[in-house]
Amino acid sequence: MTDFGLSEEHRELRDTVRRFAQDKVAPVIGELYEKHEFPYDLVRQMGAMGLFGLPFPATVPGADGDLEIGGMDGDYLALCLVLEELARVDSSLSITLEAAISLGAMPIYKYGTDEQKRRWLPRLLRGEALAGFGLTEPGAGSDAGGTRTTARLSEDGTEWIINGTKSFITNSGTTMTCLVTVTALTGPDEISSIIVPSGTPGFTVAPGYSKVGWCASDTHELTFVDCRVPVDNLLGKRGRGFAQFLHILDEGRIAIAALATGLAQGCVDESLKYATQREAFGHTIGSYQAIQFMIADMETRAHTARLAWRDAAQRLVAGEPFKRQAAIAKLHASTVAVDNARAGTQIHGGYGFMNEFPVSRMWRDSKILEIGEGTSEVQRMIIARDLGLA
Repeated sequence: MTDFGLSEEHRELRDTVRRFAQDKVAPVIGELYEKHEFPYDLVRQMGAMGLFGLPFPATVPGADGDLEIGGMDGDYLALCLVLEELARVDSSLSITLEAAISLGAMPIYKYGTDEQKRRWLPRLLRGEALAGFGLTEPGAGSDAGGTRTTARLSEDGTEWIINGTKSFITNSGTTMTCLVTVTALTGPDEISSIIVPSGTPGFTVAPGYSKVGWCASDTHELTFVDCRVPVDNLLGKRGRGFAQFLHILDEGRIAIAALATGLAQGCVDESLKYATQREAFGHTIGSYQAIQFMIADMETRAHTARLAWRDAAQRLVAGEPFKRQAAIAKLHASTVAVDNARAGTQIHGGYGFMNEFPVSRMWRDSKILEIGEGTSEVQRMIIARDLGLA
């Protein structure tokens, strides 16, 4: 694995999380996954490690002086290194962290008022609470501009009254969830973002989905029926909710690419282990060229996916344009994850179809990476447009 561009602090963080994933996550995640149980204890351990505050500063400027928000003064590259290492062992835990930061805390950090930051960020960045972001709807996925959820002002102008449904919302129904930010039509062709605290009357969280993969992560449908929140819960500028979220997605695609790379590398790890132990026709299967070439191709794919997301992450950290590179990384890494999961399962033969083997989880978890936070088709649209083909 290349360490190009990594500081000593980045390497130490990566190695610490790698040990955590191997020593703490690997022994318990299989059972949690099969039971569709959220890994509360592991999430709290990640909070104690400071992982939820990684890409945030400790303080931010406020109107009346600096605000203490409790970040770790790290960067987005550090977050992505952590996501990759977690996903080498389990994607459910990795996506929990990714969504909590990229979709939960980051919008408030980037667009929130001083009061919103003061109220919500310290607990979110310590990993004591989780937040979700409600963008997708039953009839508006890739076409997120097709939002049908509405938010109108009350007659006295003091509250938003929200009505609508959101689908596939991560971290929205745990006992740690404190809020969900939702996009809603606040006027004709005007989409805004509004913070809805958990437990608000009219806000209902449906039972968790029965999912093919990511079975230890939390995902729900949300409904809003005359749900009232204070007018001050508007996040950012009115009518800028969709534009704000598009920017959030650009960054999130780098994180998903890192997660996908971790899954791809995990398939290499498990296939190497199995190929050196499993015997067939008097030899370990790793001694056969067919298996050797499969694993060599898997390693090559994981390596190039890592180069792609690190390039995008380093551009982001340096303040350079990264939109195209983020789309390239997400497109390539998600494809690589699916390809490596398929190959890893094939190498394991019948055992790859058994839930006790990690590659079975990786196979189930891989496909969503070509869909979530922008489908592969959307990534190709972004790349083509950035090349001037619009």
